Amino acid sequence: MKRHPVWITGVGAASPLGCNVADIARNLLAGVSGIRKVDAFSVADHPAQIAGVVDAIPCPADFDPQFFDALDRSERAATWSAWSALQDAGLNRRNDLRIGLILGTAAEWNCLWENDYWQGGRRIFESNDQVGLVHRVKETLDLAGPCASLSAACASSNYALHLARRWLELGWVDVCLAGGCDLALSPLTLACFGNLRALSRRNDEPTKASRPFDLERDGFVMGDGCTIFALERAEHVRERGGKAYAEVAGFGAVSDAYHMVIPSPDPGPAIRAMNQALTDARIDPADVDYVNAHATGTSVGDSAEARVLAAVFGSHLEKMPVSSTKSMTGHLLTAAAAFEALACIVAMREGAVPPTINLDHPDPECPLCHVPNQAQQRRVKVAVSNSFGFGGSNTTLVLRAV
Repeated sequence: MKRHPVWITGVGAASPLGCNVADIARNLLAGVSGIRKVDAFSVADHPAQIAGVVDAIPCPADFDPQFFDALDRSERAATWSAWSALQDAGLNRRNDLRIGLILGTAAEWNCLWENDYWQGGRRIFESNDQVGLVHRVKETLDLAGPCASLSAACASSNYALHLARRWLELGWVDVCLAGGCDLALSPLTLACFGNLRALSRRNDEPTKASRPFDLERDGFVMGDGCTIFALERAEHVRERGGKAYAEVAGFGAVSDAYHMVIPSPDPGPAIRAMNQALTDARIDPADVDYVNAHATGTSVGDSAEARVLAAVFGSHLEKMPVSSTKSMTGHLLTAAAAFEALACIVAMREGAVPPTINLDHPDPECPLCHVPNQAQQRRVKVAVSNSFGFGGSNTTLVLRAV
């Protein structure tokens, strides 16, 4: 069967490390932390009081600022990111194209209603909300293609990128916007994860709190964010004289259904997801130059992933760099996989692997080729990004430089 390569041609983002690719790349490679104390609401009664926070979200150049500011915060982030991806790809507002939209999202209604409730509203009791985030963004940007939202916990954005690739391969769309948006930081979500004892309580040292693979880690840090890519078939890009960042070369997914929040002690399902992705990309494990690990900063999760990587890569693991950019952003939940795909693209473009900051005492249960605290110059042609979500959704994405 003839394959039709799918390329990433545009990127847009709103993240704790910035709201454009240049700022994000600079901060990733400088090891900058975007984690600070939460000040959008009172955290006095919360055991965890810190997060990776998105600051002001820019208004697209051709939007009415008053209209944009009236949008819900998640809608602003998704609209900005989708608009920026189209701008970056040189496709903005082209009404002659079937442009699809696929977003990984989570509790968008809960957050919308909760924010309204804290402002004195009764939307949760009285509204008839039916139009979700993905449809609102589609309408705002006047996109002519199909749209879909999906939720698979931390793996959501990888699924979105894979589904976008399939839509393009099947000819359903000319361009597909795909990624994830999760601005879920609220009193309720912070309390829920805090009461699970999943979050770091290093409240006095926010920038040092997210510590994947480090012996002194005490849980993950929540983060807000949105990253959206413009994807096209390679021949479409060539025909219009466009540029590309990377090929979406491979994808693998397996559900272990072991536990709602605890990784499976059996590495088999995650190993299968990684092997599926490499097979799909027609890449040998020894050809992978960098792995952006899912590693959130929990001892059980980090060590479980280290065992999976050892099984898949064998001796190649001794020289293949592995890092977790969640050390800088916190865990962006359903948007995490998309942002981490962007981190892989940064590594390809800049010839440097972003570090795992706060990695001062590597856990011996995670014997990897770490990138501690400082970026490493490294040629990256093939990058792998793991996203292993709550509920056992194990996904792996393979990106190849073009």
